[in-house]
Amino acid sequence: MAVRSGIYRGVSAADRVVRRRTRLLAAGLTVWADPLTRTTMTAVCAEAGLSERYFYESFTGLEALLEAVMDTIAAEIEETSHAAAEAAGDDPMARVRASVRAFMDLLLDDPRKGRVAIVESLAVPKLRQRRTELLRHLAHQSAIESRKVLGAPGRSRVLGAPGRSRVLGAPARSRNEDEIGGMLFIGGMAELITAWLDGTLEASTDEIVEAASRALLGIYG
Repeated sequence: MAVRSGIYRGVSAADRVVRRRTRLLAAGLTVWADPLTRTTMTAVCAEAGLSERYFYESFTGLEALLEAVMDTIAAEIEETSHAAAEAAGDDPMARVRASVRAFMDLLLDDPRKGRVAIVESLAVPKLRQRRTELLRHLAHQSAIESRKVLGAPGRSRVLGAPGRSRVLGAPARSRNEDEIGGMLFIGGMAELITAWLDGTLEASTDEIVEAASRALLGIYG
Protein backbone atom coordinates (compact mmCIF):
# COMPACT_ATOMS: atom_id res chain seq x y z
CA MET A 1 0.00 0.00 0.00
CA ALA A 2 1.39 3.38 -0.96
CA VAL A 3 2.18 5.74 1.87
CA ARG A 4 0.99 9.28 1.44
CA SER A 5 3.44 11.95 2.44
CA GLY A 6 1.53 14.55 4.49
CA ILE A 7 1.63 15.63 8.08
CA TYR A 8 -1.29 14.81 10.34
CA ARG A 9 -1.31 16.26 13.85
CA GLY A 10 2.41 16.82 13.60
CA VAL A 11 3.21 13.23 12.58
CA SER A 12 4.34 12.28 9.08
CA ALA A 13 2.70 9.47 7.12
CA ALA A 14 5.86 7.38 7.35
CA ASP A 15 6.01 7.79 11.13
CA ARG A 16 2.36 6.81 11.44
CA VAL A 17 3.08 3.60 9.53
CA VAL A 18 5.96 2.81 11.90
CA ARG A 19 3.76 3.45 14.93
CA ARG A 20 0.99 1.22 13.61
CA ARG A 21 3.49 -1.54 12.85
CA THR A 22 4.84 -1.28 16.39
CA ARG A 23 1.30 -1.57 17.78
CA LEU A 24 0.66 -4.64 15.66
CA LEU A 25 3.89 -6.30 16.81
CA ALA A 26 2.98 -5.65 20.45
CA ALA A 27 -0.52 -6.97 19.86
CA GLY A 28 0.86 -10.03 18.07
CA LEU A 29 3.04 -10.84 21.07
CA THR A 30 0.11 -10.45 23.47
CA VAL A 31 -2.32 -12.58 21.46
CA TRP A 32 0.21 -15.27 20.52
CA ALA A 33 1.34 -15.73 24.13
CA ASP A 34 -2.21 -16.03 25.48
CA PRO A 35 -3.21 -19.73 25.60
CA LEU A 36 -6.88 -18.75 25.89
CA THR A 37 -6.91 -16.70 22.69
CA ARG A 38 -6.75 -18.14 19.17
CA THR A 39 -4.02 -16.37 17.23
CA THR A 40 -5.73 -14.81 14.24
CA MET A 41 -5.36 -11.60 12.28
CA THR A 42 -8.75 -10.48 13.62
CA ALA A 43 -7.61 -11.01 17.22
CA VAL A 44 -4.36 -9.15 16.61
CA CYS A 45 -6.13 -6.21 14.95
CA ALA A 46 -8.65 -6.04 17.81
CA GLU A 47 -5.84 -6.02 20.37
CA ALA A 48 -4.00 -3.30 18.44
CA GLY A 49 -7.16 -1.27 17.87
CA LEU A 50 -6.53 -1.20 14.12
CA SER A 51 -8.43 -2.37 11.08
CA GLU A 52 -7.22 -5.13 8.74
CA ARG A 53 -6.43 -2.43 6.21
CA TYR A 54 -3.62 -1.24 8.45
CA PHE A 55 -2.50 -4.80 9.08
CA TYR A 56 -1.79 -5.29 5.38
CA GLU A 57 0.01 -1.96 5.34
CA SER A 58 2.90 -3.65 7.18
CA PHE A 59 2.46 -7.42 6.81
CA THR A 60 1.47 -9.78 4.01
CA GLY A 61 -0.32 -12.09 6.42
CA LEU A 62 -0.46 -13.51 9.93
CA GLU A 63 2.64 -15.67 9.56
CA ALA A 64 4.65 -12.65 8.39
CA LEU A 65 3.62 -10.83 11.56
CA LEU A 66 4.51 -13.77 13.81
CA GLU A 67 7.89 -14.14 12.09
CA ALA A 68 8.52 -10.43 12.70
CA VAL A 69 7.64 -10.92 16.37
CA MET A 70 10.18 -13.76 16.59
CA ASP A 71 12.86 -11.71 14.81
CA THR A 72 12.28 -8.78 17.17
CA ILE A 73 12.67 -10.99 20.24
CA ALA A 74 15.80 -12.69 18.86
CA ALA A 75 17.38 -9.30 18.15
CA GLU A 76 16.56 -8.13 21.67
CA ILE A 77 18.10 -11.28 23.20
CA GLU A 78 21.25 -10.86 21.14
CA GLU A 79 21.64 -7.14 21.84
CA THR A 80 20.88 -7.43 25.56
CA SER A 81 23.20 -10.40 26.12
CA HIS A 82 26.03 -8.84 24.13
CA ALA A 83 25.77 -5.52 25.97
CA ALA A 84 25.82 -7.30 29.34
CA ALA A 85 28.90 -9.32 28.37
CA GLU A 86 30.76 -6.22 27.19
CA ALA A 87 29.94 -4.39 30.43
CA ALA A 88 31.30 -7.32 32.48
CA GLY A 89 34.91 -6.82 31.38
CA ASP A 90 37.45 -9.40 30.21
CA ASP A 91 37.01 -12.26 32.67
CA PRO A 92 35.39 -15.15 30.74
CA MET A 93 33.23 -16.43 33.58
CA ALA A 94 32.02 -12.92 34.42
CA ARG A 95 31.13 -12.30 30.78
CA VAL A 96 29.26 -15.59 30.43
CA ARG A 97 27.38 -15.09 33.69
CA ALA A 98 26.41 -11.54 32.74
CA SER A 99 25.21 -12.63 29.30
CA VAL A 100 23.09 -15.51 30.61
CA ARG A 101 21.78 -13.35 33.45
CA ALA A 102 20.68 -10.66 30.99
CA PHE A 103 18.83 -13.29 28.95
CA MET A 104 17.09 -14.65 32.05
CA ASP A 105 16.18 -11.17 33.25
CA LEU A 106 14.62 -10.45 29.87
CA LEU A 107 12.41 -13.54 30.25
CA LEU A 108 11.52 -12.66 33.83
CA ASP A 109 10.55 -9.13 32.80
CA ASP A 110 8.30 -10.47 30.04
CA PRO A 111 7.83 -14.28 30.02
CA ARG A 112 5.72 -13.96 26.87
CA LYS A 113 8.87 -13.43 24.82
CA GLY A 114 10.44 -16.73 25.75
CA ARG A 115 7.17 -18.57 25.35
CA VAL A 116 6.38 -17.40 21.82
CA ALA A 117 9.95 -17.55 20.50
CA ILE A 118 10.91 -20.91 21.98
CA VAL A 119 7.68 -22.79 22.70
CA GLU A 120 4.73 -21.48 20.68
CA SER A 121 6.70 -21.13 17.45
CA LEU A 122 6.98 -24.92 17.26
CA ALA A 123 3.22 -25.15 16.89
CA VAL A 124 3.24 -23.15 13.65
CA PRO A 125 4.69 -25.38 10.88
CA LYS A 126 5.81 -22.55 8.64
CA LEU A 127 7.67 -20.86 11.52
CA ARG A 128 9.68 -23.89 12.60
CA GLN A 129 12.31 -23.25 9.95
CA ARG A 130 12.64 -19.63 11.06
CA ARG A 131 12.97 -20.78 14.68
CA THR A 132 15.77 -23.13 13.63
CA GLU A 133 17.51 -20.33 11.72
CA LEU A 134 17.33 -17.99 14.70
CA LEU A 135 18.67 -20.62 17.10
CA ARG A 136 21.55 -21.35 14.72
CA HIS A 137 22.29 -17.64 14.47
CA LEU A 138 22.44 -17.36 18.27
CA ALA A 139 24.63 -20.48 18.33
CA HIS A 140 27.00 -18.82 15.85
CA GLN A 141 27.13 -15.72 18.04
CA SER A 142 27.97 -17.92 21.04
CA ALA A 143 30.87 -19.42 19.07
CA ILE A 144 32.12 -15.95 18.18
CA GLU A 145 31.94 -14.86 21.82
CA SER A 146 33.79 -17.99 22.96
CA ARG A 147 36.62 -17.32 20.53
CA LYS A 148 36.76 -13.71 21.69
CA VAL A 149 37.11 -14.44 25.41
CA LEU A 150 38.69 -17.89 25.39
CA GLY A 151 41.03 -17.45 22.45
CA ALA A 152 41.18 -18.80 18.95
CA PRO A 153 41.05 -22.56 18.41
CA GLY A 154 44.23 -24.24 19.61
CA ARG A 155 45.55 -21.26 21.64
CA SER A 156 46.31 -21.23 25.34
CA ARG A 157 43.93 -19.11 27.34
CA VAL A 158 43.57 -17.70 30.83
CA LEU A 159 40.52 -18.37 33.00
CA GLY A 160 39.63 -16.70 36.26
CA ALA A 161 39.93 -13.34 37.90
CA PRO A 162 43.32 -11.62 38.35
CA GLY A 163 45.29 -13.32 41.09
CA ARG A 164 43.31 -16.52 40.73
CA SER A 165 43.75 -17.17 37.03
CA ARG A 166 44.98 -20.35 35.43
CA VAL A 167 46.31 -20.96 31.97
CA LEU A 168 44.84 -23.76 29.94
CA GLY A 169 46.75 -25.18 27.04
CA ALA A 170 43.87 -25.93 24.75
CA PRO A 171 44.08 -28.75 22.24
CA ALA A 172 43.63 -27.81 18.62
CA ARG A 173 40.01 -26.94 18.01
CA SER A 174 38.47 -26.27 14.63
CA ARG A 175 35.93 -23.59 13.87
CA ASN A 176 33.46 -26.34 13.06
CA GLU A 177 33.90 -27.62 16.60
CA ASP A 178 33.20 -24.12 17.88
CA GLU A 179 30.00 -23.97 15.85
CA ILE A 180 28.96 -27.42 17.08
CA GLY A 181 29.61 -26.26 20.64
CA GLY A 182 27.44 -23.20 20.09
CA MET A 183 24.59 -25.33 18.77
CA LEU A 184 24.86 -27.70 21.73
CA PHE A 185 24.69 -24.78 24.14
CA ILE A 186 21.82 -22.90 22.48
CA GLY A 187 19.85 -26.08 21.83
CA GLY A 188 20.29 -27.10 25.45
CA MET A 189 19.26 -23.66 26.65
CA ALA A 190 16.12 -23.79 24.48
CA GLU A 191 15.08 -27.10 26.06
CA LEU A 192 15.98 -25.85 29.53
CA ILE A 193 13.95 -22.66 29.15
CA THR A 194 11.02 -24.63 27.70
CA ALA A 195 10.91 -26.86 30.78
CA TRP A 196 11.33 -23.84 33.07
CA LEU A 197 8.52 -21.89 31.39
CA ASP A 198 6.24 -24.94 31.43
CA GLY A 199 6.84 -25.42 35.14
CA THR A 200 8.24 -28.94 34.72
CA LEU A 201 11.60 -27.71 35.98
CA GLU A 202 11.71 -26.12 39.40
CA ALA A 203 14.87 -24.04 39.49
CA SER A 204 15.82 -20.54 40.53
CA THR A 205 17.22 -18.01 38.12
CA ASP A 206 20.57 -18.18 39.93
CA GLU A 207 20.69 -21.96 39.52
CA ILE A 208 20.02 -21.72 35.80
CA VAL A 209 22.56 -18.93 35.32
CA GLU A 210 25.29 -20.87 37.15
CA ALA A 211 24.56 -24.17 35.40
CA ALA A 212 24.38 -22.57 31.95
CA SER A 213 27.59 -20.59 32.52
CA ARG A 214 29.51 -23.67 33.60
CA ALA A 215 28.09 -25.61 30.67
CA LEU A 216 29.22 -23.03 28.12
CA LEU A 217 32.72 -22.77 29.54
CA GLY A 218 32.86 -26.57 29.78
CA ILE A 219 32.00 -26.94 26.10
CA TYR A 220 34.87 -24.67 25.08
CA GLY A 221 37.23 -25.50 27.95
